[in-house]
Amino acid sequence: MEQKSKRYRSAVKVADLTKEYPLKDAVEILGRFPKAKFDETVEFSFRLGVDPAQGDQMVRGTTPLPNGTGKKVRVLVFTDNPKAALDAGADSAGLQDLMQKIQGGWMEFDVAIATTEAMKTVRTIARVLGPKGLMPNPKSGTVTDDIPAGIKAVKAGRVEFKMDKAANVGVGIGKRSFTAAQILENAATVLEAVGKAKPASFKGRYILTATLSSTMSPSVRIAGSEYSKY
Repeated sequence: MEQKSKRYRSAVKVADLTKEYPLKDAVEILGRFPKAKFDETVEFSFRLGVDPAQGDQMVRGTTPLPNGTGKKVRVLVFTDNPKAALDAGADSAGLQDLMQKIQGGWMEFDVAIATTEAMKTVRTIARVLGPKGLMPNPKSGTVTDDIPAGIKAVKAGRVEFKMDKAANVGVGIGKRSFTAAQILENAATVLEAVGKAKPASFKGRYILTATLSSTMSPSVRIAGSEYSKY
């Protein structure tokens, strides 16, 4: 806790954290914050004005990041043709065997992809994968019969975002080791994707606040002018 407050005090000397900044300036400020001993993840967070209790106001989507996430993504593929999936770059592939391992507590993967046919079987473990955000979903591009393309998209840096029960969305957009230009480009891409995911039925102020932070840093508030058009 002491270490965290020391880092916070150092961050406060860099910029006034009670103010809002244009996205470009926020990225520059984040880059001047004290760094941790590991390569921190940079996160773009949003508080939305939608009502999570309304089914037609769910916010979710995917977007490719121009500069990737900086993270090695372990991809599991549910398929009747595991050899083809492994040849295409999957880290794990199979169907019934993998489902049994998962039901036994094995979770050594970051993204699960499934063929349309395999989904008929995979649905039986939805209660295991769903709460962890690992259930393949057509809307996120993780249910596909073009497995090589699906694997390539995920490993290249496609990120998925989904609103939580408090109407918040957080998306990892890179690492502190990225250049400011790389982080800014990824951030602008995510902002546009979240903006376009606005439910058609929603009327009112959509994005209430947006902040940029890294794993061990305080948040930098983004100026409303950056997202008011959404």
